[in-house]
Amino acid sequence: MKKLILLVLLIGWTGVATAQEGAKSALEKPVRHEFVMENFKTESGVTLPKAVVVYGTYGKLNAAKDNVVLLPSHYMADHHGYEWLMGPDKALDPAKLFLVATELFGNGNSSSPSNTPEPFHGPRFPVTTIRDNVEAVHRLLTEELKVTHLRAVIGFSMGAQQAFQWAVSYPTFADRLVATAGTAKCYPHGIVRLESEIAAITTDDAFQNGEYKVQPKKGIETFALVWEGWLFSQEWWRREMWREGAKPGTTFESFVKDLRENFIPGADANNLILQMRTWEKHDVGTTPGFGGDVEKALKSIKAPFLYMPGETDLYFPVGDARYEAQFMSTVKLMPIPSLWGHPAGAAPDPADSKFLNENIAKFLASAR
Repeated sequence: MKKLILLVLLIGWTGVATAQEGAKSALEKPVRHEFVMENFKTESGVTLPKAVVVYGTYGKLNAAKDNVVLLPSHYMADHHGYEWLMGPDKALDPAKLFLVATELFGNGNSSSPSNTPEPFHGPRFPVTTIRDNVEAVHRLLTEELKVTHLRAVIGFSMGAQQAFQWAVSYPTFADRLVATAGTAKCYPHGIVRLESEIAAITTDDAFQNGEYKVQPKKGIETFALVWEGWLFSQEWWRREMWREGAKPGTTFESFVKDLRENFIPGADANNLILQMRTWEKHDVGTTPGFGGDVEKALKSIKAPFLYMPGETDLYFPVGDARYEAQFMSTVKLMPIPSLWGHPAGAAPDPADSKFLNENIAKFLASAR
């Protein structure tokens, strides 16, 4: 029976759960690392005296250092978030590849509002952009790992945003790029959604302009409730697909209550907000040299690009992907035929896992 993805999902926590728990348990544990940078200047103009990127590695780096695949994380995720792609029968085999899974600023492990000392603690932590994250990881690869080229960059959601930014900022750094359930820019409808979720947190009296002594529990629960309404497709809800793998006795009311109260256990409110700000500010058109023109930036992409939007994704609608793809000369647009909404881009059930793994594997094989 399918494992219910309380995707605790999803969007982060310890990574997206999958239906293939047996295969996941057989995967060797990644090695956790920290890359430390001194005086890291962000696009906001603020310089962090010490910036840390946490990352996990799977497999071994070969002598030629040409077997590397980068897996940039998604919202509030850690480096376990792509294990649905890993294994001898999956798109990425750690026995052959060196997989580098990085964690975004603001997730509570990499430099974040919650773990950075003053004068940048809490609400004073600078808004970091997708480009800031890409620049930090570029330094990680080139300075710490001495890697100057990638087999591929593969990203889901905010990881897909990073894949687009890699394609624009470093057009020849990767042989192939894959973006699932994420776009090259956060369009106005996405900003409105994110602002509503930020408002859910900040309007809690306990938030205290980010200077809270205890987490604003009611605000975070309201944030989670708003998030739920966008997370899955309308038809997913109509068909009551939440019942798949649910414990006996689970009702609609208990399912929603559990998501509301346990969406991202232990999450810090300022961290949640910081990553939403990172998400909404994403726009490859504002990369230096493109004058704010997203179409011009998309036209600059040189490497083959597999673009896999979810057909029912409400965060990154398939229409946005079709709009962007028309400006990309190297793109292969392949919508994911799933009712799972946004999570479809991270293999929430066996059908999605099969579709993603098979097509990503074919795309990567074409590079050799």
